[in-house]
Amino acid sequence: MRRLALEALGEWEDGSRHAADILEDISRARRLGPLDHAFLQQLLYGVLRHLTRLDGLIDELRSGRVTRETRNVLRLGFFQIFHSHIPAYAAVGETVALARNGRGFVNALLRRADRERGALEAMMDAWPVSIAQSHPQFLVDRWTSAWGEEAALAQCRWDNEPAPVYARINPLAPEAARAQVLAAYESHKVPGAPGFFQIEGPIPHEWLDSGAIYIQDPSTTLACRMLDAQPGERVLDACAAPGGKTSLLAASLGTGTTLVACDRPGGRLRRLRQNLERLHAGDVHIAETDWLAPGPPAWLGDLRWGGGFHAILADVPCSNTGVMRRRVDVRWRIDEREFTRLHHLQIDLVERLLPLLRHGGRLIYSTCSIDAEENEAVVAELCRRHPGLRLDHSEAELPWRDGFDGAYAARLIRDA
Repeated sequence: MRRLALEALGEWEDGSRHAADILEDISRARRLGPLDHAFLQQLLYGVLRHLTRLDGLIDELRSGRVTRETRNVLRLGFFQIFHSHIPAYAAVGETVALARNGRGFVNALLRRADRERGALEAMMDAWPVSIAQSHPQFLVDRWTSAWGEEAALAQCRWDNEPAPVYARINPLAPEAARAQVLAAYESHKVPGAPGFFQIEGPIPHEWLDSGAIYIQDPSTTLACRMLDAQPGERVLDACAAPGGKTSLLAASLGTGTTLVACDRPGGRLRRLRQNLERLHAGDVHIAETDWLAPGPPAWLGDLRWGGGFHAILADVPCSNTGVMRRRVDVRWRIDEREFTRLHHLQIDLVERLLPLLRHGGRLIYSTCSIDAEENEAVVAELCRRHPGLRLDHSEAELPWRDGFDGAYAARLIRDA
């Protein structure tokens, strides 16, 4: 697995592919079992979570030039020594074997790191937060400005911990399918999150295949709870993929639902269809839609949607800063200009949706961002531009404070 992790790191550095996609492709191609997949994920994600800390240590201990491949070998070795429960002898021996050149150099640095672990950890912890906690400086600065130094540090530490796996029991699944997971649910319930339980170890494929569960963080249900869909209402899920929120809305609306789920053409729409089928949400009307394309979508000509929607869920594209514990390379793929770009995109998208909202209807604006520029600032600008729109309620989930992924939702009412 260490050799595969080294290959994955090289591929990640070479292009713009996300670590999760690289991991899945390697796992599928090599037909890895659950335990091997988990170990490969631990190594790849662990290095990316602690990247600048590991690089800082390499630069502290090395003498002379280090090739890219040797740096990745050292990153893997130092991660195992300082951030895993892998025995040092295994971490050193197996990692040294990866080095095609300079094995003596790699061996010496890893053994020194093991001998001087306590002193080196103290040294690394004294580095600036952006290096010690492996986050871009601009993110540390934004969070410090928003919440203070202690909370910003807590958020960075949160992002660097492996994410637990939460599952939600799917109320749309047949009773026989749900019965398979009841014992696990009863023994591993998530406090404060009805219907959720934690899975430790490999996820049983039969639970997924039967649609008995959906893997998601409890924070993802915030927007659906705020929308509070009622039977008989016409509801639009405007940015629906991968479908977890859509299936929750379908469960609230019941059979014969008037729920439309949209997303862009391509892989996201295919994934949405597959997930809704697996989750037994067969009554949902799935529509290929690019909201930023010129003109209204063709499906709006259907008389069923005349008079507008009672409720719209706008779970808009965002920076994903609230889920960086799970999407480990987001921090290295985003720059500060992205927040401004997304802010304008989010406003544009919601403004395309507002004409579809009937008078007295509600629109839920939702992100998995923890940044005010994508949340409160967007809502304030929408209300400023549209006097007939008012903010009724908003909530934010902050990981360092609330113990789940970050999320934001605001309920906007169209009065005129």
